[in-house]
Amino acid sequence: MTAVVAERLPRIGALPQIRRDRLALGVLLAATAALYVSDVGASRYSNTYYSAAVWSMTQNWKAFFFGSFDIGNVSTTDKTPGSLWLMALSSRIFGFSPWSMLVPIALTGVATVALVYAAVRRISGPNAALLAGAVMALTPVAVLMFRMNNPDALATLLMVGAGYATIRAIESASTRWLLLAGVLLGFGFLTKMGQAFMVVPALALAYLVAAPTTVWRRIGQLLASGVAIVVAAGWWVAIVELWPKDDRPYIGASQKNSVLELALDYNGVGRLVGDDKHGTTGGMRGGGFASTPGISRMFSDEVGSQVAWLLPAALILLLIGLWLTRRAPRTDRVRASLLLWGVWTLVTGVVLSYVAGDFHSYITVTLVPGIAALVGIGGHELWKHRATQRGRIALAVTVAVTAAWSVVLLERSPDFLPWLHWLVALVGALTVVALLARPAIRRWGVVTITLATLTGLIAPFAYAIDTAVTPHAEKPSAGPKVDYGMKDDDDEQPADFDPSAPSGTDALFTPLLGFQPEFVTTLQQAGTKWSAATVGCRDAAVPALASLTSVMCIAGFNGNDPAPTLEQFQGFIAARQVHYFILPEPSRRFKSPITKWVQANYPGSVVGGQMLYDLTRPPQPQPQA
Repeated sequence: MTAVVAERLPRIGALPQIRRDRLALGVLLAATAALYVSDVGASRYSNTYYSAAVWSMTQNWKAFFFGSFDIGNVSTTDKTPGSLWLMALSSRIFGFSPWSMLVPIALTGVATVALVYAAVRRISGPNAALLAGAVMALTPVAVLMFRMNNPDALATLLMVGAGYATIRAIESASTRWLLLAGVLLGFGFLTKMGQAFMVVPALALAYLVAAPTTVWRRIGQLLASGVAIVVAAGWWVAIVELWPKDDRPYIGASQKNSVLELALDYNGVGRLVGDDKHGTTGGMRGGGFASTPGISRMFSDEVGSQVAWLLPAALILLLIGLWLTRRAPRTDRVRASLLLWGVWTLVTGVVLSYVAGDFHSYITVTLVPGIAALVGIGGHELWKHRATQRGRIALAVTVAVTAAWSVVLLERSPDFLPWLHWLVALVGALTVVALLARPAIRRWGVVTITLATLTGLIAPFAYAIDTAVTPHAEKPSAGPKVDYGMKDDDDEQPADFDPSAPSGTDALFTPLLGFQPEFVTTLQQAGTKWSAATVGCRDAAVPALASLTSVMCIAGFNGNDPAPTLEQFQGFIAARQVHYFILPEPSRRFKSPITKWVQANYPGSVVGGQMLYDLTRPPQPQPQA
């Protein structure tokens, strides 16, 4: 009886600490939710390309399944529809609006922070987990992506879920957890295709090295997890590939109407090496693009302030953590986690650094979980050696590098809180002094670690707030504008953005989206399956959202797809299914023979500032100008 009571006493004494840990986690997640959800409707329809597809998917279940851009199922978007499914389901339940699309994405961000916390807590305890969760929540590119309707947000959640499942699998050589990791990565493929597989080497290596079972069983389990990936991703791919092509939408951005080609070429090799035929030959500086591949890209003007605030610290802590665990048993969980998150960070960083095709700086959000976990786990391991001179020096160097790098990044936006870099430098200097003074670190350990945390998070926090209060659209960039030394021709604001207009609830419905009422009314009164058609999905998306009618996208996202063909388009007109043709922007005007044919056979007139061609009239050759 005495033994039983003695066993229970520590648990009773630990309850207040458990409650404090849970309270701290609750505060972290509540603050994250507030940061990600607050006034999320200010971005209106955010990326109008995906928003138009979501609206179509709420109107037609076939469009829902395939991820079609329009309710007539002419073509799909240029990505697999995983994230669109999430937004479309929410919009079907709550009604189509910016909030019904963006709140689920924001909640995926909260879930991602929770999973990073859970993964680090199992290894290094609640304090390290809290730090890792805060880094995940406050990195500017994470704030940006979890407030937008791009597929990167859900893809990041699924990848982190696979990382957490792998850590659980390593603990007991669990096949079930490893299979779950494979399933999550498979659904990650259905969300952002091959990008989800960048973390496979990290998960596989960590399990192969550290799982407490025989090497052949480890290999067999990893192969089984690979099968789970194929099944979870392949069911939809197989259905689409086997579906009769004349009875389903054209696979957008592919040249042969194939999902596999889309994954392996346009969103695979074409992105990595650059590809003229798909229009993926490199991005433009500014507006969320970074055009110069190379090992320094993650630290460049375009990318550094998005994701790299704590990247130097993460790499330093990775090396120190591996050194400190060099003599640990093969199954050591700390080293296994360092391997997992370290290889995650290195592989993702290197791949993104050398992408030669279109590179959007916001895709670095998949790098953030690795950085966050390394800072939490590596920082915890190094802090345990603070009593030694080497440990204090290593901590001081890490803090000094972090402070110096933060100052460099802040100086790239000199007009943004110009006093902030002085504050970071001051707090960093105080932290270094406290770390190097052995009596101070013993007496004021809590103060010292608080100062170290502030050194790393003050600047990202400021950029995160700036990101959260700024509306973003198709080509977003987190934080204040950075001067790249050249003119940015891309307007990042939403199509209907007006700085003087109300935000929040009053901004949920902005029906004109920059168009004149006469033009919008004309589309709404078209009375045909497609109110209009135009070349390029980006040009089709905004009038579709403004009128909430289906606007046919000719030639896909980049204006290069062979869908619909001229013969198919003529058939739609003969069946009186398309009322108007909207003259495309000059850059897309001659990408499709349909434009030339329409101009040669139908009269055009300006309606509400837009050139429209009435396709319901009998075709008559028009005189050439």
